Amino acid sequence: MKKSGAEIIVETLLEQGVDTVFGYPGGQVIDLYDALYEYSDRLNHVLTSHEQHACHAADGYFRATGKTGVVIATSGPGATNLVTGIATAYLDSVPLVAITGNVSTSLIGRDSFQEVDITGVTLPVTKHNFFVHSVEDLALTLHKAFEIAKSGRPGPVLVDIPKDVQQAVTEYKPLGRARKIPEKTVNGFQMKEAAKMINAAQRPFIYIGGGSLGADVAQEVMELAEKIDAPIGSTLMGLSAIPTDYPRFLGMQGMHGHYASSMAQNECDLIISIGCRFSDRATGNVKKYAKQAKIIQFDIDAAELNKNISVHLGLAGDIHDAVCRLIQEVDSQEHPDWHQRIEQLKLEEQFQQDQLLDPHKLTPQALINEITKYTDASTPIATDVGQHQMWVAQYYPFQKPRTFISSGGLGTMGFGLGAAIGAAFGSKKRTILFTGDGSFGMNLGELATLFTTQVPVVIVVFNNRTLGMVRQWQTLFYNQHYSNTDLGNRQSDFVKIANAFGIPAFRVETLEELPSTVAKAMAKSGPVLIDVKIDQDEFVLPMLPPGGSMDDIITMREEI
Repeated sequence: MKKSGAEIIVETLLEQGVDTVFGYPGGQVIDLYDALYEYSDRLNHVLTSHEQHACHAADGYFRATGKTGVVIATSGPGATNLVTGIATAYLDSVPLVAITGNVSTSLIGRDSFQEVDITGVTLPVTKHNFFVHSVEDLALTLHKAFEIAKSGRPGPVLVDIPKDVQQAVTEYKPLGRARKIPEKTVNGFQMKEAAKMINAAQRPFIYIGGGSLGADVAQEVMELAEKIDAPIGSTLMGLSAIPTDYPRFLGMQGMHGHYASSMAQNECDLIISIGCRFSDRATGNVKKYAKQAKIIQFDIDAAELNKNISVHLGLAGDIHDAVCRLIQEVDSQEHPDWHQRIEQLKLEEQFQQDQLLDPHKLTPQALINEITKYTDASTPIATDVGQHQMWVAQYYPFQKPRTFISSGGLGTMGFGLGAAIGAAFGSKKRTILFTGDGSFGMNLGELATLFTTQVPVVIVVFNNRTLGMVRQWQTLFYNQHYSNTDLGNRQSDFVKIANAFGIPAFRVETLEELPSTVAKAMAKSGPVLIDVKIDQDEFVLPMLPPGGSMDDIITMREEI
């Protein structure tokens, strides 16, 4: 059957099980958009207000569903607008296929209107990218793009398709659903070495990252923890893999991590790392990181072994298979002294949190607790980047995998609303976006997307009228020099702005107003915004000081 290149693109997307794509049309993808018009009953296209947020939406769609996200943009500025979104996906190992149009092949290299070498631009932040020279190559190239994106360590793949390739006609033959390339199994000798190290440990600590979500290994991790009597800590990207209320789960560890989790990792004699890359946000000063412990690192990507931290045993391969085999290899153990120490750390953490809480004040914790009353275990929770992101990581009670949607590696302010829209489309559930007034200012155009689609996204703005995380550092370490972090002089009224886009909105200024106002907002069936006044002097604690290690952890302002 003969089809145009544009039709082949859409047919291939459908063949890969894609039901929703995000994008923004333009001259070099107009043929593709004409094909989307003809296939609109089979493939949903979500028009965003900016290509960057379309990319974040495709990213959020994956994080909520586990299905590869797809974004479409035209050439030139349309394609370059994707770069931050692609880099965000790359650093968080998100499988994404970005389809860009380009000028016709006869115009390539002539500095034509809206011509950019987008494959060259994105080379450092893609797992792979393709430039399609002929329509005959198109179907196979797209098939490979999906295969590469989701195989091994997942990541974004860009496919750049000139306009004349989209217009050309060729014989089309379906290639079937792209499959994940099977991972190699971890070497049996190495597995026995890992089991030997675990059996010899007296204070084991299991440390999970985003790779544990990709490997769908949460249940097996808990089974391993029970068998070897070990607590579990998490990176930011590992949150939601293990239920917050699971007794052995200590929460996030690192820069702004939970005290008990960070200290347990600092006192253990063995770290069993599963899908973690030991980023600087997690380790603090690498020269002082966990010097008392041996480290076993399981990762799907061999390049991550020993990259940031020297480990005693690095094992690359299928993480799910490795953890299942490890459960069979290790001995059942009990560590009563270690268990007692963990319980003591939990009590110390609870005491510190109680000191930070003011029951008579509108605090971030009070706001998160109130919103939580209207969520369930499978509600997607998205964030932007800043203080609010860390408060959510510390205080929201995640229960199911793939319910925490946030930018970790790149730390992208402006990620949240697009990602929440994508998550809402993917999950078919009301999605909560926690954002700050700084981050939300980078998202405002997507209120139009919310209104036109009416997806149920609840936007909760932590409005402290400042760039809170930067201000916190300026307060603590830069002699209170508040250089360009004050947003109060902008007089941004997010309630009026939301209303101008047709979105109902509410304002909360006191603790007494919080329950009734949140109830009114949550009674809305579509998108809604809640603008909440937060004190500028609210800090994210615990925290590590610049150049600090876990020994230097700050738990209360009085320690500074």
